[in-house]
Parts: sequence; C-alpha cells; structure tokens
Amino acid sequence: MLAVLLLGPALGPGYLLTYDMVWVPDLALRSDFLGLGSALPRAVPSDAVVAVLDEVVPGMLLQKLMLLGALVTGGVGAAALAGSALSARLVAVSVYVWSPFVIERLWIGHWPLVLCWAVLPWLVRQGVRLREDPRVGSTLPVLLLIGSLSANAGLMAAATLLAVGATRRSTPRMVALLLAANAPWLVAGVLHVGEARSSSAGAVFGLDAEGTLPAPVAALTSGGIWNAEVVPDSRTQLLLPLVLTLVIGALAVAGYRPMARRLGRRTTTALVVLWAIGYAVAIVSWATPDLVGWLAETLPAGGLLRDGSRWLALCAPLTAVVVAEGATRWAGRVPQRFAVAAALVPLAFMPDAAWGVGGTLRPADYPDDWAVARSELGDGRGDLLVLPFTSYRQPAWNHDHKVLDPLPRFLEPNYVVNDELAVDGRIIAGEDPRVPDVLDALALPSAGERADALGALGIGAVARDLSQPVAGYEAPVAGTVVHRGAGLEVTLLDVTVDRRDTPAEWWVALLAAWTAYVGLAAVAVANLVRRVAPRMAVRPRDG
Repeated sequence: MLAVLLLGPALGPGYLLTYDMVWVPDLALRSDFLGLGSALPRAVPSDAVVAVLDEVVPGMLLQKLMLLGALVTGGVGAAALAGSALSARLVAVSVYVWSPFVIERLWIGHWPLVLCWAVLPWLVRQGVRLREDPRVGSTLPVLLLIGSLSANAGLMAAATLLAVGATRRSTPRMVALLLAANAPWLVAGVLHVGEARSSSAGAVFGLDAEGTLPAPVAALTSGGIWNAEVVPDSRTQLLLPLVLTLVIGALAVAGYRPMARRLGRRTTTALVVLWAIGYAVAIVSWATPDLVGWLAETLPAGGLLRDGSRWLALCAPLTAVVVAEGATRWAGRVPQRFAVAAALVPLAFMPDAAWGVGGTLRPADYPDDWAVARSELGDGRGDLLVLPFTSYRQPAWNHDHKVLDPLPRFLEPNYVVNDELAVDGRIIAGEDPRVPDVLDALALPSAGERADALGALGIGAVARDLSQPVAGYEAPVAGTVVHRGAGLEVTLLDVTVDRRDTPAEWWVALLAAWTAYVGLAAVAVANLVRRVAPRMAVRPRDG
C-alpha cells in the first residue's frame, strides 16, 4: 500500500523520466555498456542488465516492476528484521519506505541505489544465516546481483554482508561471491585508471542542508541530498523534520536494548557499525568538501565518496529496526490501536511525498519521430553525437521536467555525451576525456572542418534535437541527412571515421569479469533447481 501511495501516477502508462532515470522502449546492448567506453563506467553493469532484460520484458513494464518491486522488497525486508509483533512490523515498514532517502533518490533517478537499499535488510538476514550455514543457496546470489548494479551500491551491499556474516568459514566464499557480483564495474574501473578521472567538485555533491534544517540533522533522518530541486517542501521547514528527528531518536533510545537482546550482540554491533560508517561518510562530505574533492580527483574510485548522502542507505536497516523495537516497547503502555497508529508518523511528517511527490513523478511518452529516426539510423557507423552537446534536457513532452538526455539511449549506436554538469551557475568538469575534444571540434569555423574533427574522434553520426537550441553547444556539421522530422534531425558524416581501438587485453579482462557475473546468476539457478527438483519428483503410486 505504501509503495502504491508513494509512486502514484509513476505506475501509469509511459516512461518515468526524471533527472538520471532514463528508460527507453528497447535499450540496445552497446559495447560501452560492457565497460569499453571512454568515460568512467558509472552505468556498469546496470545499463547492460536492462538491455538484456528488456528483450524479454518490455522496457515500460520493466521500469514499473523495478519501481514497485524495490519498494515492496525493501518494506517486506524491514518487516522481516523487525520481529513478529504487528506494531513493530508496521513501524519498520513505514520508517524504511516512507523516508527522505527513498523519495529523494527516486526523484533524482538513482534507481540502482534504490534497489541496493531494498536488498540491504535481506542481506542482513543472509549474513546471519551464513554464520551458521556457509552454503550459498539460491537467494544470496540474486540479492547480490540486484544490489550491485552500480559501484556505490555494490560497495554498500558488500559492506553489509561482510559486517553481519563474516566468519572464518564463511568469509572466503562470501568474498568470492562479492567479487563476482561487482566484477564488471571493478574491472572496467581499473582499465580506465589514468584515462578518465572523477571531478574534484566535492563541495557540490556533498551532504547538504534541507531548507533551514542543518545538514547533520537532515542526515539523521536520511535526508540531505545535494540537489535541492528533489527535496520535498515538507523537508525544507524546520519544525516538521526536527520533530520527526526527535521522535525517531526517542524511539531508538527506547528500542536499542530490546533490539540487541533479540538480534544478538554480533548482528547488533554490525548494524551499529554500518550506521556509523554511512553517517560518517555523509558528514565528512559536508564538513570537509575540499578533502573529498581531492580524494575524488587523486585516488582511483575516490569519486565514490563525493555524493556523501548516498551512503546513508547503510543507516536504514538499523534505523527501521531500532525504531520499531522502541514503538513495540511503547506499545506495552498504551492501547494497541495507538501503537499501530505510530506507523503513520513518517507519513504525517512528509505528506507531500504521496502520489508521486504530489503528481511530480509522472510518466511521459516519447515522440513518434524518435522511433522513425532509430530505424533509419540503425547501429550507425562510428559513435553517435547528440546536439546540443549538453547533458540535461527539459522537454515539453516530459511535462517540462529535467532529465538526462534520453535520445542517446533511445537510438542504437555507442554515443559520446557531455558529462559536464551545471550546478548553481557553476560548470562541473566531466570525466570523459573525449568531451573537451568534441567541444573543440564544434568550435571550428566550418561545417566540413567540424565533420572531419568529429570523425577523427570516432564519431560517425550526429543527432540534433531541434527542440533544445543552446548557443555554444551546437553547430552545423557536414554530412548526409538520413532523417528530418519535426523535432529531430539525424546526419551521417561523409568523412573517414577513425574507430576507437579497444586493446585486446581489455576484451579479455572484461570477458572474464562478465563471465564471473553471469556465473553468479548460474549459481543461483543451479542451487534453486537443486532445491526444488526433489520436491517435483513424481513418486510411484502404491498398488
């Protein structure tokens, strides 16, 4: 019920396109999605997984299943951790699902992170099981595959499982599983060391205040995202979130000892440590942004620390369970119906999150023109460049909502996009080394020179979004127009295209990584068959 109430119109026909959440009818499986692109592999393995799955389930339905399934999975997992008391389970679900972290990350489109959040309670339960029974089973591999669709998500999933379940017997097997689940982005990231670097803009992406609510206080209730545009209005008022913080704090104090007795010392300690790590990373990104920026620019994988509030997902399991225990303890002193009503407290303090943040999260339909252009372009010759060469759009057909340019994903070829980001009037440098070269090519004086320069960069086609004119980020390029519609023009460059050569060792390394990743799915299937097969066996009938 909470999942449907939270998503509302987002579950209707069309595609929910909001900031970084870009789903298309049929995402082509490109080599860039495997980790072979020139930019850092931030969408590895999530884009490749979607590209495979939407060959079986249509992209629109797949997105709805992901959105609804993530919230339901997270809520049921929180209830399972909270024990058997009805009041505890209801409170755990509402605290876990109806939280600023979930709402803000859905709004900004970080769906792999939401999936990671959804499986964390289940990884806690699997960790407890592994301490007694080190067998892998069929559930754990699936949880790791779902929870490791991005680098940040994979690290948080790994930290949760290791913190709760690591023992002398279970650790080697757990590490092997975790390496397999994270192999695509780990290997691709290592291969890109020295070529692409994270931006140093730590101050932009760190934990932030929400309205008049100070950042450290906002983080206590899992808020504090850097983008103020995706913060519900109720979070910008000091009174409501401050009272919610006090209520959650009081219930947490009341519930800590009962929780520790029920879960045991090891599990309780693990949850506390995970909460401390998540909160500490968030606070560091707020208190020392220059340090975080230096780490992002200097150290491989240092960029994973920039968006500090992402790590608040680690705080979610402990918060839900300890608050639920506190509500149960309080329930013994008041009528049960009032204890059950405590589950509505998170909704009361953030009512504007309901129904897709007041109808903000609404699906849209792609222009018919785009499907025609896709069929005429095919897989192209060389990479695709989309003009204007900017990262975000605000198309009228998407209800004037901001979204990462969906056109490159809608079409088939590999593409190069401008990953520079404008935040509060400041341009944040991107991470793809080809972006400055493309900007230089577009600045050349003639259309022919621009085409030659782009061809030398491996670009063979240009798609121009006619509805988004941006001075300085587009210029005519010589070539053959293969499609011209009301809002879109596609041109093939009549030049020699220097295709990017991928070193053979990259193919070998990534083949090994993806083999391990797919092998983990095979382990899940094999273990499921091994468990189910005996139950399916037909027994001979007597007589």
